[in-house]
Amino acid sequence: MKILAILLLLSILYSLGSALYFMIKDKGDSTRMVKSLTIRVTLSLVLFMLMMLWVYIEYIHGN
Repeated sequence: MKILAILLLLSILYSLGSALYFMIKDKGDSTRMVKSLTIRVTLSLVLFMLMMLWVYIEYIHGN
């Protein structure tokens, strides 16, 4: 489970970096930056829901 969370975090960071790259390279000519940011938001929501599920089933413990 920890590996899944780390992979999701790395995917989020990669998507954020690619959005920055597309913003600089395309200069507003395409929608690749928007798609990349949409992927980042979706992955962030998936990670948040997964963490909430893990707390609910007591896989991880909150204080």
